[in-house]
Amino acid sequence: MLVISAINMHHSCVEMQQLRYVVALAEESSFTRAAARCYVAQSALSHSIKNLETEIGVALFHRTSRRVELTPAGIAFLASARKSLRFAERAVTDAAEAEGNVRGRLSVGAIPTVTAVDVLSTLKVFRELHPDVSINFQISGSDKIESAIIRGDVDVGFLGLPENRSPRGVDSQLLSSDRLVAVVSNEHPLAKQGEIQLVDLAEETFADFPAGTPAREESDLAFATAGIYRHVAFESMAVNLSLDLVIHNLAITLLPALFVPDTLPLTSLPITDGPSRVEYIAWSNFSPSPAAKAFLELTNARQRETPSE
Repeated sequence: MLVISAINMHHSCVEMQQLRYVVALAEESSFTRAAARCYVAQSALSHSIKNLETEIGVALFHRTSRRVELTPAGIAFLASARKSLRFAERAVTDAAEAEGNVRGRLSVGAIPTVTAVDVLSTLKVFRELHPDVSINFQISGSDKIESAIIRGDVDVGFLGLPENRSPRGVDSQLLSSDRLVAVVSNEHPLAKQGEIQLVDLAEETFADFPAGTPAREESDLAFATAGIYRHVAFESMAVNLSLDLVIHNLAITLLPALFVPDTLPLTSLPITDGPSRVEYIAWSNFSPSPAAKAFLELTNARQRETPSE
C-alpha cells in the first residue's frame, strides 16, 4: 500500500497495482492494450480503476465507445503515480544494491551520431554483467534526452552539443570533441578538393537535422557567424536518410568526422572554419539509480581514449 497526496485524495491508500493500471491505460489509451500490457483480464483492470476512482472521489478517465483519455484530475494523478512507482522501484533496487546486486531498469537515450562510445556494445556488456536489469534504449535529439533525464524517464543520455552550449539541469561528463566535416557524394564537384571553407558551401543544398535542435544549432551558428546563408532542403533525425540523399547527389550534409562511414561512396571534406560538436554523457543530478551508476562506470571503462581506437 502507498499513500499518495495527488489531487486531494484525503490520505487514501492506493495499491501499487492500481497505479500500474492507471499508467498503462493512460499510455495505451485502450483497456484492451493496457490489460494485455499488465497481463490481466480487461474486466479486472477496468474494475480496479473504477474502484480507485470511487475511492478518491474523482474520475481519472473520460470513456467513450472508441477512446479513453485522461481527465484534468487524471493528468494530475498520473504525474504522481509515475513518481510513486519510480520511488517504489528505487526502494527495491536500493535494497538489492545493499546486497551487492544491481536490479531494476535502465533507460538510455542517445543521439544518432555518438562516436566517443560504442553504445550498443556497451549495452550488450552491461546486460551480460547485470542480467536482472531491464534495459530500454531510444534514439532522440539532445534536447529531448536532456528533458527526459530531468523528468526521470531516462537514466543516462549521450548528448551532442555545440561548443557554446553545456548540458543543462543534469550532471554530465565531457566525452570528446569532434569537428564537423562536409560530406558529399563522390560525384560532387567538391569531392576532388582537400580542405574547404564555409564560403565554398554557400550555393549548396543541405540535408540536416530539424531546425531548433542542438545538432542543427552548431551548423546554423557557424554559417550565421560567417554571414553566409545556406539552403536546408531536407530535415530529418534519420542520419541514414541524409546519407542516402548525399549518395544520390541531392544534397550535402555536415557530420562529425568520426561518424562518417568509409564503406559508402562518400567524401569527407575538412572545413577550416567549420563548427565543432562536443559529446557528453549525462545523468540525473538527483541520486542516480544503482543501474545508472553501474552503466556510468562501465561506460567510463570502455570509453575510447583516442579517435583512432
